[in-house]
Amino acid sequence: MLLDEIPGFWAVVPAGGAGTRLWPLSRSHAPKFLHDLTGSGRTLLEQTYDRLAPLVGDRVLVVTGAAHRTAVRGQLPTLPEDAVVAEPSARDSMAAIGLAAALLERRGAEVMGSFAADHVIAEPERFAASVAEAVAAARDGWLVTIGIEPTFASSAFGYIRQGEPLPGHAVARRVVEFVEKPSVSVAEEYLATGQYRWNAGMFVVRPTVLLDLLAEQDPGFAATLRTIAAEPERLPELWETLPKIAIDHAVAEPAAAAGKVATIPGGFAWDDIGDFDSLATLLGDDDACTVLGDPALTHLIGASGIVVPRSGRTVAVIGLDDVVVVDTPDALLVTTRARAQEVKNVVAALKEQGRTDLV
Repeated sequence: MLLDEIPGFWAVVPAGGAGTRLWPLSRSHAPKFLHDLTGSGRTLLEQTYDRLAPLVGDRVLVVTGAAHRTAVRGQLPTLPEDAVVAEPSARDSMAAIGLAAALLERRGAEVMGSFAADHVIAEPERFAASVAEAVAAARDGWLVTIGIEPTFASSAFGYIRQGEPLPGHAVARRVVEFVEKPSVSVAEEYLATGQYRWNAGMFVVRPTVLLDLLAEQDPGFAATLRTIAAEPERLPELWETLPKIAIDHAVAEPAAAAGKVATIPGGFAWDDIGDFDSLATLLGDDDACTVLGDPALTHLIGASGIVVPRSGRTVAVIGLDDVVVVDTPDALLVTTRARAQEVKNVVAALKEQGRTDLV
């Protein structure tokens, strides 16, 4: 299917986060969006670009850490020089997406959509259809989020509670509220109502609308972002004064409470690959052992789970179920799929020990 470009629409790609639950594969100097985690031959960042380019052409703005700018440009060499914006430091998603909005406001962009660099979406046509619906609603002044249809009661995602249909838009609904990550039992209750969708952090909005919504909560924050866009040479000076806060807390939640947010159903397969358990689910068979890498480096007998051979050594696994083995030149991880979320605790401990070489 040939996807149609959406006039006046810009894609913003926040490329940040260390992916600590995917250690030792993902590190601060080489976060997960720079890796091919699907075996497709394209990194998550490249796949994100491939998905968005048919919709926006060259209207792409990547916001990434200063340490990753060279790697991002290397993976996306066709982007113009000014299409990759480097943050001096990590200040969470509101600063990154807000800066993109301020830059695009000055460029006269009609609508922007923010799509994380490290998500996996397997159905580009359905994704494109949802984005087109979101852009149409955003043109009418709404802050629009694409809500993913839950496939199970997950405690790893936040949720969007849907309200009444949005007049004039066939599939859009008003957003009643955003809900933080619940327990599995509460998530089961959410799914039973049919009113909730996963919050994938995809926001589509007019740049000025986003900045004005931020200004309602924190006028100084919005004003500083606009100053940086007008005087880019002041970025190093002003960036460190910005609050560290997620866009959900800074804008989406208060805007939803004020009745200014809409959601579009995302009827496509989506995964944010939050840990090695979700990666194993995405790639493999629960009764077999998935290998992300060269199968010739593994010997697997009566085992299931996921093995990532990245050190050049042979990895043998015998008689273990739901195992996670990640072998890199300087670190080896062995855990179970059930406890894969706890990998972040290892990273925290290494940081406390000053082992920056390993994280």
